[in-house]
Parts: sequence; structure tokens; C-alpha cells
Amino acid sequence: MSRKREPVRKIKEVLRLAYLEALSERQIALGANMKKTTVHDYLLRARRASLTWSDVQSMDDVGIERLLHPAAPIPAVRRMVPDWGHVHTELRRKHVTLQLLWEEYRLEHPGGYSYSRFCELYQQFAGTVDLSMRQTHTAGDKVFVDYSGDGLEVIDSSTGEIRRAEIFVGVLGASSYSFAEATWSQELADWIGSHVRMLNFFGGVPGAVVPDNLKSGVTKACYYDPEINPTYQSFAEHYGLAILPARGGRPKDKAKVEAGVLLVQRWILARLRNRRFFSLGEINEAIAEQLVFLNEHPFKKMAGSRQSLFEQLDKGALRALPVRPFEYPLWKNATVNIDYHVSFEDHFYSVPHR
Repeated sequence: MSRKREPVRKIKEVLRLAYLEALSERQIALGANMKKTTVHDYLLRARRASLTWSDVQSMDDVGIERLLHPAAPIPAVRRMVPDWGHVHTELRRKHVTLQLLWEEYRLEHPGGYSYSRFCELYQQFAGTVDLSMRQTHTAGDKVFVDYSGDGLEVIDSSTGEIRRAEIFVGVLGASSYSFAEATWSQELADWIGSHVRMLNFFGGVPGAVVPDNLKSGVTKACYYDPEINPTYQSFAEHYGLAILPARGGRPKDKAKVEAGVLLVQRWILARLRNRRFFSLGEINEAIAEQLVFLNEHPFKKMAGSRQSLFEQLDKGALRALPVRPFEYPLWKNATVNIDYHVSFEDHFYSVPHR
């Protein structure tokens, strides 16, 4: 139990008797009607505070009280700082929330941050990883696809003619694991073929593919009900995935692939800018080599790489590929002639006469 403090007037009397009268502690105790141990304590406090009699005369009672009884310093609470990179990664797993991660953190560190402070600090960290916090992507949920605006040149070795190849890019949402390849065009056959090879590269099927409103994939762009190309729709049905075209005027819908396209341009196309290619196969071999480097390059602001994050998140969440790959079909609206035949690529096919 702490000792009851004496009035300041009695403390000042103790100091007067000690400083001016030079009495012993026993004599001061008798003169001030105070215990000797209490006198000793106040004189010790005065020496520690370097308090002189002139100081006592110039100070008010509150100042003397604060000097002799300073407030105890509040010990700094050292809370365990969570591994924000781990938190950021775990949030991409299905059904994982900040509430759950905070509860697990507090189980391991009972004196840790409150939930509100935990969320606040995570948002600060997440803002340094992705300044606009575009979307939260779930493992195995979506792949974003588009073409790079820049391509690579292919030289015909026999004629010297230069032809431009298009660069197709696909990026998984959760891990940012990237695929890229060169094709001769953005036409439907090349568009579908790139999708098939992309899924083979990933080794599985995500829940949905998010394309831009390219004519090869989206026949009619519409905010509420876009019309999907029949061949593209057939491809989606074969692999059991959904097609969710990016909405016009909503850049965040395709932000992931736009960032992926930028990386492909900087990390692959820029590195190949001085090389000469004489076939599409040569370009794709070179792209494949650079793609390994891109996916295995460490992140700057969190641990791991696209490759390690893919192994940790997306790979196990992707559905298995079908036994047979998609076979590219051609669709055409045909009119039945009077002889109950339809024409397709200079061939005639009969239909039931009824």
C-alpha cells in the first residue's frame, strides 16, 4: 500500500529545517511531527531533483509537488507487427477475411493490435502494394486477357517482307501469373487458339475469363448483356468457365491485364527489341524464355514471386483441364436454297427437305 502524501506546507517545513537550520533527520522529524523514514524520503527526493531552498521559495505548491513526485513513465507497449505480406496473400484465398486473420493473429499474440488498428495498418500496407486497390482477386477465380498494343516484327527470309505479329497476354487475378505468346492476328481462330494454349500453360481452368470487348470475343458490346461470339461461347462451355467482358468505361475491370500487358512490354518485348526473328515459332521460343524470368522475378514490396504465388494460390484452385482440348469450329448463318441445300466454303450440304 502506498504511503499517504504529506501536505506541501509540511514538506516545505522539512526542507527549511534541513537547508536553513541544518538539523538532523531525527530532529526534523520531531520538529515537523513526522516519521523519520518520511523525512528521509523527502530529503532524498529533493536531492534527486536538485531542489534548493531558493527553488522552494520561488515555486508554487503544484510545482514542488510535481518535482518531488514525478509521474511514472508509461512503459512503451511493443506489439508484434503482423506479416502484412502474408496477410495480403491469405486474403486472396477463398472465404478468408480480415476478421479471421485478425483472430488468428490475436490467438498467437494476445497483446497484439485491436481489430480496427489491424485493419487500418493493413490498408496502409495494401496501399503501398497497389495504390488504387482496384479489386480483391480470389485464387482460381478469373483470368484477364487482352492484346498488347505493340508487337514484334517477323522477317520473311526468302522475300525480306516484314510482317507484324500480335502479342496475346493472359494474367491470373490472384497471383498475377502471366502468359504471353505471339500470333499472326487478332482474328477469331488466333484468339481461341491463344486461350487454349494459355489454359494448357496454367495447367487448369479458372472460374471465368475477362476479355476486353474485342470483336473476336464479343460480337456486341453491351453494359448489361453483351453478345458473345458463338465460337467463343462454345469454347467457354467446353471448359466450363464463364465469360465476363470488361464493361465499357470501367477501367478497373481490366486493370489486372493492363498491368500485365505493361509488364510484358517492359520485361519481354523491350528485351527482344534488338533481335531479328524469321518465324512465329522463333518469337514464341524467345517469349517463353523471358516469361520464365518475368514470373520468377521477386516482388519488390512483398515476399515471393508470381511463380511462388501461383504455386501457393492459383494452382490448387484451378479446375482440371478436360480430357480433349477444344476444337475450333466455324459458325455461319446460312439460307436453305430451294433444293434443300446450304452453301459453305464452296461446298453444298443437304438439310431435311421438310
